[in-house]
Amino acid sequence: MAVPLIYNLRSISSRWTSTLVAVLGIAGTVGVFLVMLAMSNGFRATLSASGSSSNAIILRGGATAEIESAVDLEQAKIISDMPGIARSASNFPLVSNEVVVIAAFPLAASGTDANVQVRGASGSALEVRPVARMVEGRMFNEGLPELVIGRNVAGTYAGLDLGSTIRFGGGTWKVVGVFDAGGSSFDSELWCDATVLSEVYKRPVNIFQSVTVRLSSPELFQEFKDAVTADPRLTVDVFREDRYYAQQSSVVATMINVLGFMVALVMAVGAVFAALNTMYSAVAARTREVATLRALGFSQESVMFSFMIESMAISLVGGALGCLAALPFNGFTAGTINWQTFSHLAFAFRVTPGLLLAGLAFALLMGIVGGTPPALRAARLPVVVALRRL
Repeated sequence: MAVPLIYNLRSISSRWTSTLVAVLGIAGTVGVFLVMLAMSNGFRATLSASGSSSNAIILRGGATAEIESAVDLEQAKIISDMPGIARSASNFPLVSNEVVVIAAFPLAASGTDANVQVRGASGSALEVRPVARMVEGRMFNEGLPELVIGRNVAGTYAGLDLGSTIRFGGGTWKVVGVFDAGGSSFDSELWCDATVLSEVYKRPVNIFQSVTVRLSSPELFQEFKDAVTADPRLTVDVFREDRYYAQQSSVVATMINVLGFMVALVMAVGAVFAALNTMYSAVAARTREVATLRALGFSQESVMFSFMIESMAISLVGGALGCLAALPFNGFTAGTINWQTFSHLAFAFRVTPGLLLAGLAFALLMGIVGGTPPALRAARLPVVVALRRL
């Protein structure tokens, strides 16, 4: 016979108090699970958006991050003559020799210092990275102690506003512009002239941390890489820029994911026990009803499946509420330190449709785990004994 679904769904409303406990437990678990994954998604997306498939970044051989790298001026000149590099309107190769330092600035919210990545670049930095565009003020002038700041910087750190004068690294700098880098990690950086930055930090002006080039098309990356690695004068590694920045997010994103799964697992255990309690109570209170269903001809499988559907319906409602609770966090801006660059990074949480589906699937899993034992018990009730209680 058919599964008595109408009976089970109507019975949920008759015991709404115990059902509500299970629903809220599952909703809280799913909500926390989604928020933690949205944080990880946002962090990954921010760093992934920092790179372009049309750009290549060159580091010292064996280096995995810019702060570990060193490329001298002679090597940078050789790289700029390689095939496949795009050229500006003035027919200059679109290459940016870059220096990276970490400077401490006070957070506007707490006043405590946070590490900020300061990138010394060439004047063609905006052409090399067209994702970045000036939205206020102007680009820095080469040879002068001027800064342009990412759009996340002004609201995050005290004293870093357009027109302000600040001191760091032993020099005095003026903020002359604000740029928007499309939600990438560059929005949390300060940019200035590479030579000036090296002089202020008393570093050799002919040593850079990286060289970033704009290719004429993404398809030319392999040709460019082969030419660079085949040159005996160069001891460098070449990375596609988007993949390099995606790799830079791996450590922190993994930490967030592990923490999120651990918290969600602990909460899931509580939610499963709430579902178990709800469904066991339902079976105990409806012993005679279940026996009547069996007497009417419903099979053990039908009864078991009906109670599973009931548990899954409860979990789906809880999962939907958890998804709704997570939606307001979409776009919420937070900041953390990227342990691979040792700098503070602002990023926005990302609640995606795929993440919401994962939350509903997680809720269903809790419903199945919590509903299976009570459903088996209901299916195995001895009909004769139960009917004698009528």
